[in-house]
Amino acid sequence: FKRKEQEQLAALKQHHQEEIDHHKKEIERLQREIDRHKGKIRKLKHDD
Repeated sequence: FKRKEQEQLAALKQHHQEEIDHHKKEIERLQREIDRHKGKIRKLKHDD
């Protein structure tokens, strides 16, 4: 019984790790988008 519990915990940990990795990728993608928008805004300000 104890072994099964540990296996479940390990599986849960693995699942959380995958979710965390997924979120990290999402954050990086958004960060790049923000940088791109900042670049556009900078260009617009220079046009004034």
